[in-house]
Amino acid sequence: MSGSPPPSGGFVRRVGLFQATAINMSQMCGIGPFVTIPLMVAAFGGPQAVVGFVAGAVLALADGLVWAEMGAAMPGSGGSYVYLRQAFQYRTGRLMPFLFVWTAMLFIPLIMSTGVVGFVQYLGYLAPDLGRTSGDLIGLGVIALVVVLLWRGIEHIARITAVMWAVMITSVLLVIVAAATDFSAHLAFTYPAHAFDLGSNTFWIGFAGGLTIGIYDYLGYNTTAYMGAEIKDPGRNLPRSIIFSILGIMAIYLLLQIGTLGVIDWHRMTDAKDIASTSVASAVLEETWGKGAADTVTVLILITAFASVFTGLLGGSRVPYDAARDRVFFRPYAKLHPRHRFPTLGLATMGVITAIGFLIGRHTDLATLIQLLTTVMVIVQALAQIVALSVLRRRRPTLKRRYRMWLYPVPSVIAFVGWCVIYGYADKNSPGRHPIEWSLAWLALGCVAFVLWARFEKVWPFGPKEITEDYATPEETAQAAPAGT
Repeated sequence: MSGSPPPSGGFVRRVGLFQATAINMSQMCGIGPFVTIPLMVAAFGGPQAVVGFVAGAVLALADGLVWAEMGAAMPGSGGSYVYLRQAFQYRTGRLMPFLFVWTAMLFIPLIMSTGVVGFVQYLGYLAPDLGRTSGDLIGLGVIALVVVLLWRGIEHIARITAVMWAVMITSVLLVIVAAATDFSAHLAFTYPAHAFDLGSNTFWIGFAGGLTIGIYDYLGYNTTAYMGAEIKDPGRNLPRSIIFSILGIMAIYLLLQIGTLGVIDWHRMTDAKDIASTSVASAVLEETWGKGAADTVTVLILITAFASVFTGLLGGSRVPYDAARDRVFFRPYAKLHPRHRFPTLGLATMGVITAIGFLIGRHTDLATLIQLLTTVMVIVQALAQIVALSVLRRRRPTLKRRYRMWLYPVPSVIAFVGWCVIYGYADKNSPGRHPIEWSLAWLALGCVAFVLWARFEKVWPFGPKEITEDYATPEETAQAAPAGT
């Protein structure tokens, strides 16, 4: 048993509370709400779509409290990888953390690819004649630029992120203010017949689809948990960055959703030929302040989209590094850049997968891409991590927890049920696409990869389980001493 936190592996704690919150918020409020408001309206079939954002906020906050407790207690790089490794090592060795990294190598870049799809989508407002091939090349160029900018030290990245956060806040506030100047309560709050018919299966299918879109828009509240080894005073700042970012984005999203519905008739958002279905924020600005203002804010939205991809790859690229360093993933991912101290192979791999996901999203549709990435992440990250919290509370009650979940276990139960709803309705909301089957296939392939890797590394089930209780307290160390003699 280890009596102290694992070494940082070269990472430096230079990210404070403001920068950490900015990183989360930039990742959460990227292009997401600007492209998903029409998708949310289509899922619910009317202005009652605001229910989806509220439900997404509840799920994000409940799940965020899981991340907050785990991150404060075990502030290492890698996020879920660290938590799953500590919780499930007693029964299945390194299987669960390996599978998490395996799935994260897919769903994190897919999340980033949706941001690039949205970037090109809004660029089409400024360049209506933009062809599909040109859009594809521009999107691939954006991904390459993000990787180049991330190819440097964290202290430079933190400053870049703060600037991008300011641009994100500006673009969102401008849309909200513009909507307020020409707001129609009749448009925003006139619902179609049977909009809230809870006895209808149609409502619940729409609700599940809306919840999926809603939680997608909030994804990113956990970005700083992946960067635990680079956060100053993580026991205090990491939980606050998660909670502050969720509450802040929740307020922004509700104002944005209601304001947009009060300017643009919701029927326009479901018409594929109307600009409101692809660039709804630009349509709001054009309707209220004119074309010039719409063009200006569209540029800010493009910067916001870029920022979300930037911060997402920043946090996500740390995941395979920590696992490989601890011999729980393929060894080449354990290398850091000799000068700037960032994981080179993790960043490069996720950049490539982001590019592939972008091309898939461009040639199918954004809703399908969102369904796929959410189903891939549900089992191994979302559900398993909720279970891990309870496992660690039982197995390691003396673990130093500078933050403990409020009203435990109520938030855990809410989060677990919410993720199950998203997963259970995935196929119904993507007919013909089979996201559940694809997610299970990827998970099965990961199990095969684990068996091959475990045999090569001679670990469980081909060797002994290695129990390493990192972040151990003196009490835990003392209890383990007889077992180690």
